[in-house]
Amino acid sequence: MPDPVEPVPLSVHLVPLRRRHLRSVLKIEGQVYPRPWTLTLFMSELNLRTSRFYIAARVGSSVVGYAGLMYAADEAHITNIAVDPAWQRHHIGSRLLLNLARSAPRFGARHLTLEVRVSNAAAQALYGRFGFRTEGLRKNYYAESNEDALIMWAHDVDSPEYVERLDEIEAGIAGETVDDTEGLLRR
Repeated sequence: MPDPVEPVPLSVHLVPLRRRHLRSVLKIEGQVYPRPWTLTLFMSELNLRTSRFYIAARVGSSVVGYAGLMYAADEAHITNIAVDPAWQRHHIGSRLLLNLARSAPRFGARHLTLEVRVSNAAAQALYGRFGFRTEGLRKNYYAESNEDALIMWAHDVDSPEYVERLDEIEAGIAGETVDDTEGLLRR
């Protein structure tokens, strides 16, 4: 496993999230969230094929992260994004978010939104790089801690300027990203 401090060039495969990945996903979920999603919830999300898009990041045969998108009309909501703590600081989250941001317009979305804990400065910084800005607050959104959530939006994700932003972010990531999610986009 790589040194958690020094990012190294990796070959990361982004694949459609499948049932076979859920054991690894649930393990990550339990490590990064105080109130993790359940197997039943993930199964339900994966069955909503006409309005959901879920991917996993793999290094070798290990699932090291995952992310999801719910789309309707001209907006897409990032439902979940998580990286195994042992693989954080290796641009796995950036690769996942790049994939979601590039995929959203293919589903007709012009805008992306998400909620993030007020205390999660690292995630807020990542989302800021992707053009997300705080536009609201959900009081006591996280029931287990009564913590508020910031509501963040990235607008015009279908514009050439946003694509240029994504290209710049991608250029700054060392290593290779192999995107095997194209089949999910042909619905």
